[in-house]
Amino acid sequence: MYDVMAIGNALVDHEYMLSDAALEDTDLIKGQMTLADLNEQQKLLAFFKLADIAPSKQAGGGSAANAMYVFASLGGRPFYACRVGDDKPGQFYLQDLHEAGVATSEQSIHTGGVTGSCVVAVTEDGERTMQTYLGTSSEITEANVDFEALTQADWLYLEGYLAMSEGIQPAMTKLRQQAGINGAKIAVSFADPAVVQFAKDGLLNMLGNKVEIIFCNSEEAKAFTDKKQVKAAARALLEYCQIAVVTDGANDTIIAEGSGSQSNEQTDILIHEVPTPTVVDVIDTNGAGDNYSGAFLYALSQHYSLPECGRLAGEISAQVIQQFGPRLGSQDYKDIAKRVLTV
Repeated sequence: MYDVMAIGNALVDHEYMLSDAALEDTDLIKGQMTLADLNEQQKLLAFFKLADIAPSKQAGGGSAANAMYVFASLGGRPFYACRVGDDKPGQFYLQDLHEAGVATSEQSIHTGGVTGSCVVAVTEDGERTMQTYLGTSSEITEANVDFEALTQADWLYLEGYLAMSEGIQPAMTKLRQQAGINGAKIAVSFADPAVVQFAKDGLLNMLGNKVEIIFCNSEEAKAFTDKKQVKAAARALLEYCQIAVVTDGANDTIIAEGSGSQSNEQTDILIHEVPTPTVVDVIDTNGAGDNYSGAFLYALSQHYSLPECGRLAGEISAQVIQQFGPRLGSQDYKDIAKRVLTV
């Protein structure tokens, strides 16, 4: 029934445009995600209001949700597990996904819970910096996961941010085990440098003995592997996966492919270098990596070659960062795929 089942933090994004100077007046680290409690987020919002910085956009967010939105818009059949409150933001969040074709379950709704929110600060260079209040998403557990959906899926997609949540780790282990029993392949997105820095043990639990794909950027790859060069880091990631997809900003994406089995031995390694489309005006990088992994996974599920998957993902990400917000219109995704992918 489903091409992929994904699990991630459910967050409603509130985006702000601001200067580097204004960002420096906050406690946020540019380019990274910082977890916050409700009081800390309210303090940040009060600062924005005092500085006369108004929100520019509200949108459904969350790393895995963004990826599944892309997957569905391209024509795939995704299922998404999460945890939202039965409040208005939670209703908005799920309705937004349903309209795009992303299936969810009633198990994702927690009565009396407060839906998580993410303040996305976008500076003039297009870099996104985030402060996340997880709300009820911080308490996501096995009870919020419809394990039956995975028995009907070809892929399991795990969002790296969940590595920071201790409560979900037993469910992660159970999902990996069930994927193995049912023959579903696993894809893991590292999601953010802060995840590698502060929650590497959680990531290792997601990866288990080995997964099919790891999605990450060059900063995350180098931090995870302790390698200084992107290609060396991509190769080193093959200890944990069959395919390592490492984006590197405007530089070529490196796709490392191992021919070994699910053991730790790699007999041969094939490196694909996929050119990144030139972008003159970067407006907002929020969601770029999510769009990349969602598009790549969709193309792979349709049996396109790894370079073709990379080309589609690169074109879609390039388009996303030229607009404000983490998602394109559903038809825009289809138009790009029609132009990029060969029949």
